[in-house]
Amino acid sequence: MRLNIVRSKNSSSFYVVKTVYVDGKQTTKVVEKIGTLNEIIERIGKDKDPYKWAKEYVSSLNEKEMQEKREIIARFSPTRQIPTGEQHLYDGGYLFLQKIYHELGLDSICKTIEKKYRFKYDLNAILSRLIYGRILFPSSKRMTYEMSSELFERPNFDLHQIYRALEILTKETDYIESSLYKNSIKQAKRKTGVLYYDCTNYYFEMERAEGIKQYGYSKEHRPGSLTVTQRRNC
Repeated sequence: MRLNIVRSKNSSSFYVVKTVYVDGKQTTKVVEKIGTLNEIIERIGKDKDPYKWAKEYVSSLNEKEMQEKREIIARFSPTRQIPTGEQHLYDGGYLFLQKIYHELGLDSICKTIEKKYRFKYDLNAILSRLIYGRILFPSSKRMTYEMSSELFERPNFDLHQIYRALEILTKETDYIESSLYKNSIKQAKRKTGVLYYDCTNYYFEMERAEGIKQYGYSKEHRPGSLTVTQRRNC
């Protein structure tokens, strides 16, 4: 960075400029407008030289930039032991799920529920960890809680609060599902004219098979001689 002074009939303006490359071409970029000559004098006082002060100011900016770009050497000792129970490794692979979680508005849904019941634990943190755990490492609620401590963002709730939250989530199932449906439409197109339903439990009692209805075993374990199951995937 360097100092650039633009002079006119009435005053002079001081700028901090920097040479950059855009698409392989060199150009000058204005980093900061320090001010006019009168503004600088008013800022530093009449006893100081404004030109000398401006040069020193640009030098301080360059020094600060060099400090931010300085090389940092991390020393490693193969003989040094890590204290027992001290965690140094964290899992950050769940962050892509966090983006989807917020796009679906689940954090806002939790805030609305919290205002309704006014409990003290963080429902958003609990629900998000349960969802991440179900996708990444399906297990029990206790195991999900224990593995959540390995995430980059550590949980701020206790195990017993997870069980309390489950009761609230059950009561608010209809609200959560309806809100998720509305929010998901904004994220992905959906054919609302097509109705999908689970027909794996449908059975037909007929004397003979025809079309897509063929003899087979149903979930109720009804005798195959009297049961015709629907094999189409719905």
